[in-house]
Amino acid sequence: MSAEAQPAGTSAALADRAARGKRLHMMIFLGLASLLLVAPGLLYPFFLMKLLCFALFASAFNLLLGYGGLLSFGHAAYFGMASYVSAHAAKVWGFSPELAILAGVVTAAVLGLVFGALAIRRQGIYFAMVTLAFAQMTYFFALQAPFTGGEDGIQAVPQGYLFGLLDLSNAMTLYYVVAAIFLLGVLLIYRIIHSPFGQVLKAIRDNEPRAISLGYRTDHYKLAVFVLSATLAGLAGATKAIVVQLASLTDVYWGMSGEVVLMTLLGGMGTVFGPMVGAAIIITMQNYLATLGAWVTVVQGVVFVVAVLLFREGIVGV
Repeated sequence: MSAEAQPAGTSAALADRAARGKRLHMMIFLGLASLLLVAPGLLYPFFLMKLLCFALFASAFNLLLGYGGLLSFGHAAYFGMASYVSAHAAKVWGFSPELAILAGVVTAAVLGLVFGALAIRRQGIYFAMVTLAFAQMTYFFALQAPFTGGEDGIQAVPQGYLFGLLDLSNAMTLYYVVAAIFLLGVLLIYRIIHSPFGQVLKAIRDNEPRAISLGYRTDHYKLAVFVLSATLAGLAGATKAIVVQLASLTDVYWGMSGEVVLMTLLGGMGTVFGPMVGAAIIITMQNYLATLGAWVTVVQGVVFVVAVLLFREGIVGV
């Protein structure tokens, strides 16, 4: 093969590999959609809805960590505050479910913009510590603010009618709405990852100085992915508030930030479907091992250690 033909052959091989990868992903998405259609006949719908909310939360976090290379220890701030605002909007302001969820998403986006603009000024462990500090500030705000209900949280959140038509108090109707939100959120994340914007993110993650030398304003890209990740985390939190009919301090506690990190690393950081698998494992353990009480966290720790030792790149990553 001539020197001129080698790059062309390599490009063709890479293009063919990318096309095969996209076809595989589309097949997995179709399989996932089919599974979601029949899942209520196999498992309890409430459990499935909770799982889908956390799977979307983990996927949103993975967009920041796996593709942006930014480790945040404060994603519970966006998840939890969106949950509070959505619950308050539905219960006190009388918003319909779609408007309540939208209010929560906008709140998460604004918080992500403010916190992200300050946090990206630092890198590495300092970035992580700044995000944790902001999350703790959000937690204490939620504890003291009058509208959050303090330690009691916001309870008995009305589910209402989606667009005035769909009665969300019906478990099956609510399940399919949550499944649709989950699929749309994950497809949006997939589109972001495989867009030119996503390719630049990967370049910044792998070698930021080189990306800067190529003329990219890396801080702008990092802020953009931070806001996108916070917004999608807010979508998960706002939806969960409608599903569970409760917004509580657990949603903004630092332990929630730790859980989403665990889900992402367990399933496979930097993979499309890894965080979903990690979320499914963690939520399933919490649900079916609830009789163990505090020992659930010990079991989670053991599973995480085993996964790190045997699956260095996460379950899906391997």
